[in-house]
This record gives sequence, C-alpha cells and structure tokens, in this order.
Amino acid sequence: MMAAAVAARRGLRVVLIDHAERLAEKIRISGGGRCNFTNLGASPAQFLSRNPDFCRSALRAYGPGDFLDLLRAHRVSWHEKHRGQLFCDDSSESIIQVLRRECEAGGVRWRMPCAVRAVGREADGFRLDTVTGPIRAARLVLATGGMAIPQMGATDFSLRIARQFGLRIVEPRPALVPLTFDPDQWRPYAALAGVSLEVRLSHEAAAPEDGGKRPRRPVRAEFLEDLLFTHRGLSGPGILQISSHWRPGDPIRIDLSPGRDMAEALVAAKTGGRQTVAAALAQVWPRRLAEAWLGAAGQAAGPEAGDARDRRELEGLAGLRLADAPDRRLRALAGHIHGWTLWPTGTAGYKKAEVMSGGVDTDELDQRSLESRRCPGLHVIGEAVDVTGWLGGYNFQWAWSSGVACGRALTAD
Repeated sequence: MMAAAVAARRGLRVVLIDHAERLAEKIRISGGGRCNFTNLGASPAQFLSRNPDFCRSALRAYGPGDFLDLLRAHRVSWHEKHRGQLFCDDSSESIIQVLRRECEAGGVRWRMPCAVRAVGREADGFRLDTVTGPIRAARLVLATGGMAIPQMGATDFSLRIARQFGLRIVEPRPALVPLTFDPDQWRPYAALAGVSLEVRLSHEAAAPEDGGKRPRRPVRAEFLEDLLFTHRGLSGPGILQISSHWRPGDPIRIDLSPGRDMAEALVAAKTGGRQTVAAALAQVWPRRLAEAWLGAAGQAAGPEAGDARDRRELEGLAGLRLADAPDRRLRALAGHIHGWTLWPTGTAGYKKAEVMSGGVDTDELDQRSLESRRCPGLHVIGEAVDVTGWLGGYNFQWAWSSGVACGRALTAD
C-alpha cells in the first residue's frame, strides 16, 4: 500500500492486487492490536542481512520521522511504550486507514480478493493471469511479505516469482520466533511455563557464507530483554531477538542476573543468616525458578553444557544452608547463573514467527529503487527481501522505507 500510494500520487496508473479477503491483517494484529508501527531509533544497525548496508539508502530517505509526519497529517495519535517503540493510541486500524486513504487519494485501483495464477514477461512489461482476468503492466512490484503466520494467508509467493525470473534467494527461515528444546532435556523446566524475568542473552557465530565478496568475521549479538519460559522452551522479547541470529547447532548464552555480581552477593550473604541457597536466589528470581533451576543444576541444554566437575559443584545446592556452602561452590553457581549455556533444537516455526528472515538476495536489487538488476521492471520490497529488523517496530519501518523508495522510483515505461 505504501509503494502503491506513493507511485499513484506521482501520477502513475497503479493496480494493487491482494489475495486476502480482509485488508492488512498482519498490521491489524500487530502490537496487541495497537501496531508497533516504527521505532525512533531505527537505523541500519538494527537490521540483519548478508549486506547490512543495503537498507541504508531507503532508511535515510524515509525514516521514522517521515512516517510520523504522515500520521500527523491524518490526525493519528501515538505513544512511546518501550525503548523507542511507537504504538497507536487507538488501534492498528488507524494505520490501515491511513494507507488506504493515501492509496485512494492517488487513485489506486484494487483487485481484492484476487489470486494471481501466473506471471509472465512480455516485450513491454509483464502479464499477470488472475482469477478476475489478465493484467498487463510496465512494472511489477512484489510486496507480499514472507511466510510468517501462514494461518493469516502468508505464502512464499514473492520468492516463487523471484526464482522464476532468476533472482537468487537467501534461504528463508522463521525469525523473531520462540526456541524449542529436546523434550527430555527440557522436562525439568516445563513446569515453569509462564515465568518471566529480565536477562542478558548473547549469541556468537561466524558470518554466513557470501561467495567471498565480503570477509567472514564473527558476529556477536547481545540483548538485555525479558525471557519467558514455555512448556516447550523459551520465548519472550529476548529470545525472539536472539532467534534471528541463531542457527541449528548453535548455543545461546544467558545471564540470568545481569548487572549483579552473584558470586560476591552469595558469599557476602553467608554470614548472619540461616537461609538456604534456593531461598537466597528466590530474593532475586521468582521462587519457582530458583527451586527448579537449582534442582536441575542449571542444565537442560545438551552434553556440552558444562563438564562433570561443574555439575558436581551445583548438585544438591538447593536445600543447602547458604552458610554451609563452600565459597568455591557458590562461585561456581554464580558462574553458571551468569553464563547459562543452552543448545536449542529448533524453533516454533512460521506459525509462531513474527517475520521471515532471508529472502531475495540484496545483491540482486538496486538499493535505491529495489529494482532487479537482472530483470528490469521487477521490484521487490519489504519482508520478501533479505533484510530483517529487530523486534520493536523495525520491520514495519523497513516496509514503509522500502515501499517509498520503490514508489518514488517507478516509471510508466
């Protein structure tokens, strides 16, 4: 809608095709129904891509302030909720109506619901065979998003058409998604479903292969966010953030007590009290977590999660009086608290993912116009491109920015 509105208000004839029966369902459900439509801190640093500089041009040309100007023009009010995240005061419907009115002001024609059966190339552009009849156009914009939330109609349509015209695809996968674990290993923590706390999560891995065009270097990601225990694994904002970086076989590292020296605190608390180690941790964590985590010796990650000596130091600590615990065991416990290492076995999949990562390789597109280099006239924008934002409004900002960049670049020839 953003690309269509911008192009139409420049005087181009635009038809917008959508296979869904209801407009912009992903906008409607986002942010608990209030739509986290951008983030004040949006910059290339919050986006993942094989080419991290690709999004720079579009974000610079149309950033959060520009979208806020559009909302002001339509008298939409908003508020900042957390770390630059902006939400509608009213509901997500406000954003949908802004985009609809912008399209109507430019005279955009709608075909909705309308499925596209086939797309072909002709001498003067493209031919689309749709259930409502053929459409011929000088330029074609693929703006159908990714595969996240298929129950709302998400498909791989853009990727299929891009492949048809020879564009390379970075392997797509679920992102901003809960992580899951082997059921047997996770059993000690399954009863903690619903427990949440602030943690520091980190992940480090080599940069993905890129054909030698850019040097490989370790990539470290770190987030201070809430973590949520579930029956199958971990969720919450922190896990969703780290999931975009995680690959099968990689560990994640969790500091369960960020900003606090637990070794110093536990050793200092030994004097003048009869409390158990579990009771001491329950002053920092929810009691259920303290008891379950100590009871399982902080494991449930796989054989790599600490050696046998580490496990022996942690076993039996839960009911031990703090005053009776040797300093070395308390320091070992603190090290495990600050560096709980887990090996997820998978993700909750596209049904639970907020976005798709991967997509059309940015090397295939011009960063100013989002036009294909090998198929002139074909543009790809938004989530279908290998640009994935952090949690917190960044992916919507990429939608607006890439849409505007494309809409400004479209021509009638």
